[in-house]
Amino acid sequence: MRGIGAAAVFAALTLVVGSPRPSAQNYSQQSLDRIFRVEFEVRADPQRPTLSGYVYNLESGYSADRMTLLIERLDASGRVIGSSTTWVLGGVPPGNRTYFSARVEPAASYRVRVNGFDWVGRGGGS
Repeated sequence: MRGIGAAAVFAALTLVVGSPRPSAQNYSQQSLDRIFRVEFEVRADPQRPTLSGYVYNLESGYSADRMTLLIERLDASGRVIGSSTTWVLGGVPPGNRTYFSARVEPAASYRVRVNGFDWVGRGGGS
């Protein structure tokens, strides 16, 4: 009888909360590159440069919420020498963009990619 009660609670929660939308780990990098575009620049500072820019959500149906970006530090030959992550505050609305900024360690260059996110809402809301 106890198992039936737990199953009923789980079923009720699923109906109330809804089915979760896929998150970034369900996508290949090529797919993410078709859904999101990241533009950034680095403000030079010998001790702690600042990397800032915009993430564009090219998906017209859902907002991307709880998004993190992977920032890779590259040496002069393009090899990864370190990495960090940063949050994109406020989510990225469908068909729109959101600003981000992060302090980074010095490097010859940087690569920024979407690291994780959750789809929420439909249209412009969440």
